[in-house]
Amino acid sequence: MKARVTVTLRQGVLDPQGQAIKHALGTLGFDGVNGVRQGKLIELDLDDTSESEAEQKVTAMCEQLLANTVIESYSIEMVA
Repeated sequence: MKARVTVTLRQGVLDPQGQAIKHALGTLGFDGVNGVRQGKLIELDLDDTSESEAEQKVTAMCEQLLANTVIESYSIEMVA
């Protein structure tokens, strides 16, 4: 079973990398980009066969390591 974890900065947390991307896009002539929020995608290949158990395990991974829950939020997508 595979899981995809998307980690992004929480709303209200300053995102300087997102601002740099927005600025660079404007410099390259890509007009009309009103905002950019950047993050990271983590793909996990798991031995688990139970989706609920795998999701619980991935949630624990996010809480303990993959995301800094003080400033980041995360979402989990289980992929068959």
